[in-house]
Amino acid sequence: MNRTPKEIMNFVEENDVKFIRLTFTDIYGNLKNIAIMPGELPRAFEKGIPFEAETFSGDYSDLLLFPDISTLSVLPWRPRSGRVIRFFCNIKCADGRDFYGDLRHDLDSFLEKKQHEGYSCLISTRCEFYLFNMGDNGEPTKTPHDNAGYLDIAPLDKCENARREICLSLEEMGFAPQSSRHTYGPGQNEIDFRISNALKAADNMIYYKTVVKNIAAQSGLFASFMPKPLENQTGSGLHIGISVKKDGKHIFSSRPETLSEEGKHFIAGILSRIKEITCFLDPTTNSYKRLQGKTAPTRIDWSYENRSQLIRIPNTTDSDPLIVIRSSDAACNPYIAFKLLLAAGFEGIDKKIPLDSSRLINEKLPTSLEQALETAKNSELVNSALSESIRSKIFGHIEDTLTRYDLANNKSNFENDYYFGSL
Repeated sequence: MNRTPKEIMNFVEENDVKFIRLTFTDIYGNLKNIAIMPGELPRAFEKGIPFEAETFSGDYSDLLLFPDISTLSVLPWRPRSGRVIRFFCNIKCADGRDFYGDLRHDLDSFLEKKQHEGYSCLISTRCEFYLFNMGDNGEPTKTPHDNAGYLDIAPLDKCENARREICLSLEEMGFAPQSSRHTYGPGQNEIDFRISNALKAADNMIYYKTVVKNIAAQSGLFASFMPKPLENQTGSGLHIGISVKKDGKHIFSSRPETLSEEGKHFIAGILSRIKEITCFLDPTTNSYKRLQGKTAPTRIDWSYENRSQLIRIPNTTDSDPLIVIRSSDAACNPYIAFKLLLAAGFEGIDKKIPLDSSRLINEKLPTSLEQALETAKNSELVNSALSESIRSKIFGHIEDTLTRYDLANNKSNFENDYYFGSL
């Protein structure tokens, strides 16, 4: 929405808005927010809203939130009397400098730089999740809401009403859901989003999980984006579609004979760096149980036809041609994941990396978080794309997780306690 602060204030008054959520994420992609009253909005636009951020950043005691006016959304699951709206925010230090941990701003700056070079980057997502029944005391269980399978319909598919309400809520918030379906596992669902600006796609991915969880809860269900919540069932992945234009012309094509040289180099760039960025695409120990499953990719490869490849190029004759990366899951921080994938692709263009002779073709992806972490630590791309402060915090967080995981007597119980309720 291209509105001015004054127009936002008029909207607040005319629509009986009583609470404004200032939304942001921490370095690990966890959604955070502060709720303010309408009278505080002018101060938020002009001076920012301060919050004590010592535990958030580890380095600063005070940070400021500045609402991004273009991200205004009404929360449809909240009462219409005394409405609640939401903004994504830019995070600044008290002295006005950009906060190094504002990875949303970091992605936006990267996209702006590529735009000056003539590139525009669009992204779409397809994200799976499970719907589980709630227990008698209101606690989540691991009993799937149904026993349906891929593309089943009611009465086998008992999730369709919840999916419908989720899609309607997303649409009301200004998201662009394209399709939804029951997928392979019992109680497993997927919602696809139309392609959009990469920053908006990341914002939508962050808030998508909150919408799903809130609407599921209203239906008496528990939604989980844990990559592999059920040991003997299909895992839940996040498929990331990337479409790139150079000077207004697509670099990808749905036909092999018209794939541009830049498009080939872009794919080769991702293939050559995918091992090094896997710990950011799949940041949990549980992620690697999904990557060993039947439908997830296990090797570094690409294809036009084969839907099981790491990178596939779908037939998109009626829409933007794109490539789809199939190895990620919803535990990732999309601001980091999208930036690293794009940075790897553009490195392929800059270095003119040949696609067919990539040395990594058919090699295995990392099979554990520990392996993925060690590969990332030695990556030139990661070192150049992410600041030392960000790298050290994320690597330290992963190391702490691995220590806890190694000390756990029962690894499955650890993952259930650590991931099931939080993802």
